[in-house]
Amino acid sequence: MLEKMGVLLSGSALSKSFGARPLFEDLSLSLSDGDRTGLIGPNGSGKTTLLEILAGREAPDSGTRALRKQTRLAYVPQDSLFAPSDTVVSVLTAALVGLPLDAEEKLGRIELMLGRAEFTDRTTPAAALSGGWKKRLSIAAALIAAPDVLLLDEPTNHLDLEGILWLESAIQAAGACLVVTHDRYFLERVATHMLEINRIYPGSAFQVKGNYSEFLEKREDFLEAQKKQTDALATKVRREIEWLRRGPKARTGKSRARIDSAGRLIDEFSAATQRSRGGTAKIDFTASDRKTKRLIEAEAIGKTLGGRRLFRNLSLTLAPGVRIGLVGANGSGKTTLLKLLAGELSPDEGEIRRAERLQIVSFAQDRGAHLDPDISLRRALCPEGDMVIYRDRTVHVVGWAKRFLFLEEQLEMPVSKLSGGERARVMIARLMLATADVLLLDEPTNDLDIPTLEVLEDSLLDFPGAIVLVSHDRYMLDRVSTIVIGLDGGEGNAFADYSQWEAFRGEQLSEKPAPKLPRPATPTEEPKKKLSYLHQREWDGMEAKILEAEHELAACQRELQASASDPDRVTEAYDKMHAAQRRVEDLYARWAELESQLIPNP
Repeated sequence: MLEKMGVLLSGSALSKSFGARPLFEDLSLSLSDGDRTGLIGPNGSGKTTLLEILAGREAPDSGTRALRKQTRLAYVPQDSLFAPSDTVVSVLTAALVGLPLDAEEKLGRIELMLGRAEFTDRTTPAAALSGGWKKRLSIAAALIAAPDVLLLDEPTNHLDLEGILWLESAIQAAGACLVVTHDRYFLERVATHMLEINRIYPGSAFQVKGNYSEFLEKREDFLEAQKKQTDALATKVRREIEWLRRGPKARTGKSRARIDSAGRLIDEFSAATQRSRGGTAKIDFTASDRKTKRLIEAEAIGKTLGGRRLFRNLSLTLAPGVRIGLVGANGSGKTTLLKLLAGELSPDEGEIRRAERLQIVSFAQDRGAHLDPDISLRRALCPEGDMVIYRDRTVHVVGWAKRFLFLEEQLEMPVSKLSGGERARVMIARLMLATADVLLLDEPTNDLDIPTLEVLEDSLLDFPGAIVLVSHDRYMLDRVSTIVIGLDGGEGNAFADYSQWEAFRGEQLSEKPAPKLPRPATPTEEPKKKLSYLHQREWDGMEAKILEAEHELAACQRELQASASDPDRVTEAYDKMHAAQRRVEDLYARWAELESQLIPNP
C-alpha cells in the first residue's frame, strides 16, 4: 500500500509551445497528498496542455514530469465522450478493470458510487445523458478507482448546483487533486493551494498556499513588488544607455565588463517589460437604448417536455435594467425558458407578450454548433471582407481580433484549434455586433478565464436593457442579477440573490425534518427552570409569532418576484424581504434564549 506522504506528482522546468507561440517556459510545480490545487490562467495560456503533460498523455518540449511509483492517477478532460453502447454501470465497471479487487468488492464500489453520485437509472445509455450528468459520470468513474492523484479540467462546466456541491464534497474527501476551473466560489471553498499560469510571471507561474482570497492578496503584493523592481530596473537601464551613448572605449577589462553587464541588464528589462504586457478582452454589448417599459411579459406560463412538467403558472416581466438569474437543477427547464422568451418555442399554457420590433440577442450553450470548426478565425470574426461594423463604425478585422486578445498571426488558424475560452470569445464578439433590447445568455461563462469573466460582468452591469442569465458561476449570478428565479418543477421561487437560493435548496435537500418548537413539559419529564410571568407569556406566544413572521417573509418573497419589472420597486421589495428575514432570525434567536432558561439545573 502506498504510504500517504511526500510528493506524488511533479513537473520540473516544463516548457511547451503551440507552433511558434510559447505557452509556458521553465514551469515547475508539485502535488502532495492532501493538496487541492486550483489552476487558473488566461485562455490559451496552456492549462489543458499542462494537465495533459501531467497525465502523461503529452510530452513537454523540455523539462521532466515525474509520478511517484505505485501512484494511481485519474484524469477527467473537459469533454465527456462515451461510446454508443456505454451505460452508467458499464462506465463505472470499466473504471475498475485492473484493480486488485474481487467481484464482490467491485460490485460494492459500484453500488456505493451510484448512490453517492445520485444515479437512479443504472441502465441509462451514457451518450443519452445531459451535459451535466455526463460530466458527473466522468468524475464518478475517476473517483471510483480511489486514485491518489486526480486531475480535473473544468469539472464544473454544465454541472448544476447539486452537482457542484457534490463535486466539492467528493474532492475534499479525495487524496491530491489539481483542478482547472474559473469558478471563484469553488476555488474559495475547496482549494488549499492556487497556481496561476501566466507569462507575466518569471517561470510562467505564480503559486500560493491558500484559497482564492489569499491568492488574490498575495498576487497583488507580488505584482506591486514586481512593478517596483521593473521601475528600478528601468532607471538602471536608462543610466547604462546614457553611458553607452557617450561611446566608452572597451580597451580595459572594466569597460568591457560594464558593456557586457549593460547588455544583460537591457535584456532583463526587455523580458520584464514583455512579461508585464497583459490584457483583457474588451466586451461591450450594443444596446438599442429603447425606453419601452415592458419588453417581454410572461403570464402564468407552463411547459412540459417528454411527459415531465418543467414549470407552471410562471410569471415574469423584463424591463430595462432588470437582470434575472435563472437557477435550477439540470433538466429543470432553464434553457427551455430562454427559448420560450426568445419565441423559439411556445408555452403549453399561459401567454408571452413581446414589445414591437423587439431585438433579442441570444448566447447559446451549445456554441460549438454555431461555429464551423473548419473556417478560419478571420472568417469566424468577420464573415465577409476585412471589416466589421460595430456601433455604426467600421473596424478592421485585425483590430477587432485584438479587442478579444487574438494575435494577428492567429487569424488564419482554424476554429477547431482554438481553446474553449477562445471559442467563447468568438461568440461574444459576434453578439456584440448585434443591437439588443434583451440579452438571453445560456452558460456564457463556460471556459472563460477570470479576467474575461470580470470584464463580462462589468459589461452586463452597464447594459441598459434587460438580461436573463443562466450560469453555473455563482459569483457572477450574485454580482449581476437583480433577482434570482429558481426552477424546481413549480411556479418558480424568487430570491434576492444566488446565496439565498443555495440556502433554500440546502434546506429542501436536507434529510433532517424542519425544527419544531419543544413540547410543553409533562409531569413525568425532568423538572425545568421556571420562567418569570412575563417570559412565560412570551414563551407561550412564541410559536404563533414565528409562524406569522414566516408567512410575512413568504409574502415579501412573492412581492419581490412580482416587482421584477420595476427597478425602484425591486429595491424596496428587497429591503422589506431582508427586514422580514431578520425578524424571523431574531425570533428564533429569542426562542433559543428562552429555551436555555428552561434547561434543568445540572
